[in-house]
Amino acid sequence: MKTKHTILTAILLAAFAAAPLTSTTTAAAEQVAAAPAKANYYTKLVDIDFVKKYAVIPVRADVMIIDSRPAARKYDIGHIPGAVNIPDTQFDELAPKMLPPDKSMLLIFYCEGPECTLSHKGAFKAEKLGYTNIVVYTEGYPEWAKQGNMGAVSPAFIKKQIDEKATMVLVDSRPKARQYDKGHVPGAISIPDSEFDKMVDKLPADKATPLYFYCGGLQCKLSANSAEKAVKLGYTKVMMMPEGYPAWEKAYGSGATANSAAAPAAATMASPAGKGPEIVQGKEKGSITAASFEKILKEAPDSVIIADVRDPAEFATGSFKNAVNIPVNTLDKKIGTLPADKPIIFFCMTGARSGEAYDMVKLLRPELKVYFLNAAVKFAKDGSHTIVEAK
Repeated sequence: MKTKHTILTAILLAAFAAAPLTSTTTAAAEQVAAAPAKANYYTKLVDIDFVKKYAVIPVRADVMIIDSRPAARKYDIGHIPGAVNIPDTQFDELAPKMLPPDKSMLLIFYCEGPECTLSHKGAFKAEKLGYTNIVVYTEGYPEWAKQGNMGAVSPAFIKKQIDEKATMVLVDSRPKARQYDKGHVPGAISIPDSEFDKMVDKLPADKATPLYFYCGGLQCKLSANSAEKAVKLGYTKVMMMPEGYPAWEKAYGSGATANSAAAPAAATMASPAGKGPEIVQGKEKGSITAASFEKILKEAPDSVIIADVRDPAEFATGSFKNAVNIPVNTLDKKIGTLPADKPIIFFCMTGARSGEAYDMVKLLRPELKVYFLNAAVKFAKDGSHTIVEAK
């Protein structure tokens, strides 16, 4: 009898050990192993590797990362790039305005580590509002920063540093003539990402000097690229302001400008390859109006070359039909292969990289008919898009 009991116990134990776990449970188990769950923890936990897939710039459209900590004392001075701030004490007020309308979207809450329950509180509250895909990154920002991941600061923090005349270097990674000269954060220096390697002498000799990079907003990758390059050069206090100049301008008004800004180009018209709708140039020299671009897309997309100058990973998340991917950081090597029989229209997500592509081609192959879309472009899961022309 004892032998049968022993055999039965062994079979049950073996079956339990072999039982499969879901991916969410696995992620939660890894996280809980580092910090045993408490009674007031949310039930679905994830680790840092899970978060890294979603904490990217440009921000992903299928997730919202939520920092539950206080703004001024925590979020402003350091947070996961792309995260929005909904402090637990203001959840009831801010959640209806800030949480996504799609209640199946992935929400990742975090706060100040295993002893902080603000993120768990936020997760429970979101669940009560009907959200169905919620997880908590329990280790939070302390682990994120400790493992050497890039941190982000808010425009409010940069404003405070400027007002207090703190020691720092603020770097604008956007194209100089096209964007920096027309408006930038006061005190920022211009080091366009495309010219970073040629302009490293503008960075401070002391590699412990705080460096803050920004560009054209949450869909602009230029500042993230430059910040990573600075880290590789040995700078030890590097962060970025992902919301960039648009958020600064919204909060504090237009910033400093260059002494001589170019006058806006008059709208002119050209015909793409002698057929299809005419190309209507926008306010910026070399730009195409959003309306003109949309008409070409609808009526004669084959009459032009539509070149997506974002990185391959961004291109893979969605683009215009028939668009070709020519990342701006590879354009100088491919510029000799660009066709001369059709107009080429460059675009990205903000107009920054597409403007750079236009400038580069006009400098090296001025005979080509090139334009750029100076607009904010977004692609939805169903393949649709929105274009908001720059003011």
